[in-house]
Amino acid sequence: MSECAFRRMVLEDIDRILEIEHASFPTPWSRSAFEGELKNNHFAHYVVVEWNERVVGYAGMWVIMDEAHITNIAIEPEMRGRKLGEKLLRHMMRIAWLKGAERITLEVRVSNRVAQNLYKKLGFTPQGVRKGYYSDNQEDALIMWSDLIASDLLADSSL
Repeated sequence: MSECAFRRMVLEDIDRILEIEHASFPTPWSRSAFEGELKNNHFAHYVVVEWNERVVGYAGMWVIMDEAHITNIAIEPEMRGRKLGEKLLRHMMRIAWLKGAERITLEVRVSNRVAQNLYKKLGFTPQGVRKGYYSDNQEDALIMWSDLIASDLLADSSL
C-alpha cells in the first residue's frame, strides 16, 4: 500500500526539489533561492511530501503576523492526479493556522485552471490580478485569498 507523509524540508532535499521544480515551472527557482529560504528566512516554512519514502512534492510559505503567503507548491508530474497537491495544501493551511495566521494568499497563473480549481475547492477566492507577474512570458497572476477557519482545519480527515 502506498503511503503519503509530510515533513519539514531540509537542505539535503534540494537536489530532489530542483528536479521537481524544473519539471513543473518554466522559470524554476535556483538552488541558492531554496538555500536562502531554509537558512535565512525566519518567516519561511517549507514542507516535502513523500510517497513510499520518496520526495514527490513540496510547498513553501511565509507566515508574517496573521497572514500566510504560499510561495510555491509542486508535485512531480508523474504523481499528479492522486490528491497529493490537495493534501499538501491542506497541510500547509493547518501549519499556517497553528503559526497564528488568520488568512492565506497565493498567486497563480491566470491560465492555470487546474490549480485555480484546487484552490477554489479549499476556499480560496480571486481578489485581484498582478499584471505581467511571470517573467517568462509576462502572464498575469491571479491573487487568491482564503480565511483559515479552525473548525475546517481541525476536522480535516485528510491530514
